[in-house]
Amino acid sequence: QVQLTESGGGLVQPGGSLRLSCAASGIDFSVYNMGWYRQSPGKQRELVATITTDSNTNYADSVKGRFTISRDNARNAVYLQMNSLKPEDTAVYYCRAIHTNYWGQGTPVTVSS
Repeated sequence: QVQLTESGGGLVQPGGSLRLSCAASGIDFSVYNMGWYRQSPGKQRELVATITTDSNTNYADSVKGRFTISRDNARNAVYLQMNSLKPEDTAVYYCRAIHTNYWGQGTPVTVSS
């Protein structure tokens, strides 16, 4: 059974940082490109960052220079380091194995003073 489990969300003040983790099980993690997505209330889910099997990365313009995606194939995990957080980063964050229906359940991030 495939499972993607996100963790690390929470409440943070503007300008703060959070590190999200996504642990994968039941799949050969190393062969999948991975992505982080987010969805704010009333908005469509959007792609935040992707990382390929050989660790090439890509980011949405809104998070470039602030967020960093990384992966650890030995731990079957993908991470999202989020710095200089803004209120508009508030959303539920999901990880996904790209081009599959394998999604995590999401972890909420709230940026507020």
